[in-house]
Amino acid sequence: MHTTKKAADIRPSIIHFTTVHPRSDTRVRLKEVTTLARLWPNQVALFVQDGKGNEVDVGSGFSVQDTGAPERGRLRRMTVGAWRMYYAIRAARPKIAHFHDPELLPWATLLRFSGIKVIYDAHEDLPAATLSKPYIKSALRKPLAAVVSFFEGFFAKRCTRVVVATQSIGQNFSTLNPQLVQNFPLLAELQSDQVAHNGEVPLHFAYVGGITRIRAALEMVEAIGLVADQTVRLQMAGTFTGNLGRELEQTQGWNRVDLHGWADRTKVSTILAGCRAGLVLYYPEPNHIRAQPNKLFEYMSASVPVLASDFPLWREIVDGAGCGLLVDPKDPQAIADAMQWIIDHPAEAAEMGRRGRKAIEQRYNWEAESESLIALYRNLLPAT
Repeated sequence: MHTTKKAADIRPSIIHFTTVHPRSDTRVRLKEVTTLARLWPNQVALFVQDGKGNEVDVGSGFSVQDTGAPERGRLRRMTVGAWRMYYAIRAARPKIAHFHDPELLPWATLLRFSGIKVIYDAHEDLPAATLSKPYIKSALRKPLAAVVSFFEGFFAKRCTRVVVATQSIGQNFSTLNPQLVQNFPLLAELQSDQVAHNGEVPLHFAYVGGITRIRAALEMVEAIGLVADQTVRLQMAGTFTGNLGRELEQTQGWNRVDLHGWADRTKVSTILAGCRAGLVLYYPEPNHIRAQPNKLFEYMSASVPVLASDFPLWREIVDGAGCGLLVDPKDPQAIADAMQWIIDHPAEAAEMGRRGRKAIEQRYNWEAESESLIALYRNLLPAT
């Protein structure tokens, strides 16, 4: 990717905007914006709010416009920051404004009054996510989820179209004819020939993503400590907050964890190339059971077997492709046993990785999925 620190001189016809996601976000920038810019070169822009300045992605043909430093605190971001973003979009007057944060729904409604077509991109099941928030008291979760569902639906009806990342999210907008654009990986992004040059893959397992309690962080660390071979290690790429770090450090197995922190796509590819399997072990929370986590497909794309939570949808994907094992995410011994199976059956595990990659090439890839996004835009921009 080649960039220069200059703003585009033209007025974009298509703007994607966010006050929450980073300008490097994989779905927003590397997939959706880049795809659209190939078809409508120099007519696409990404508006962000990070204080890092403007740039032009010369290689992909779109600009990134910075609407200023992010506001401190969620309330100020949802009001002051959202107002700044709304004002910038309205001033640019694109034909289509495509946004990625539910908190921007009211402001997007105002943009429609300016004659701009507005697309809401629903990345997650917001009501289900509300039911899983640990900082919300249990007694308040269901009524609050109902309120969230009402307001999301109310404002979504006022958008021109709704894009959803999974079929289950689409059920929340069933009366609005949502456009399904699933977040499958780019075919070439996580492929690496490093393993072929380095010989046998180390006895390492990978976890890539946010390190949280409900994504089985403690169980993964404990499981690696239960594997008898002391050379077996867990490569964790991600960040954690609060007291979780102290708990992890006190968990048996932490001395066999390599913590990489946040990793870019190149680093993720390198980590996966040196591991026997990837872990995606979410708790059975409402927002997880029907989810399609990016990392599941990214492991498959990198030809890495998966060790995944035994949910019906995930079983359909993993067993359907024959690309991994399913376990109870709350059972460290079951996780350790699955790791041991991968170690004891290297030929079978390698075949799982190859089958996972084949499933990506045949079905679960962005190159095929992007056609849904392109069809939506061609319908909204028939004259271009």
